Amino acid sequence: MNTVTVPLHRAAHGRTGDKGNRSNISVIAWSPRLWDTLVAQVTEVAVAHLFRHRRPTRVTRYLVPGLHAMNFVLDDVLDGGVNDALNLDSHGKSLSFLLLDLPLTLPIDLADDLVGEAADYHPFPSQET
Repeated sequence: MNTVTVPLHRAAHGRTGDKGNRSNISVIAWSPRLWDTLVAQVTEVAVAHLFRHRRPTRVTRYLVPGLHAMNFVLDDVLDGGVNDALNLDSHGKSLSFLLLDLPLTLPIDLADDLVGEAADYHPFPSQET
């Protein structure tokens, strides 16, 4: 089977919210046909690995199949929350952008459901894979 690897933002969009020291990141498929691939590849393990530098104590995924969406809750990733954190993004609003750069491998027949440019994609070019 021929496949294509693209950043997640070509297959879905997302938003970030916060509550205390917890961040939640939604991922919503651009097309219902992409849903099964998202469920298979955008997992708790993949998200925990991607955010390992933030040291989440737990990553929980909630599926919302009727909306072709999922929500991730990452515990203890906001340096104590908005009132305690000294970083520039104490609400963690930029975290969805990191998640939306996650590499996603799709069957080539789903390429028509993707949004954005079809340019060559090289995930995390500065890192060894």
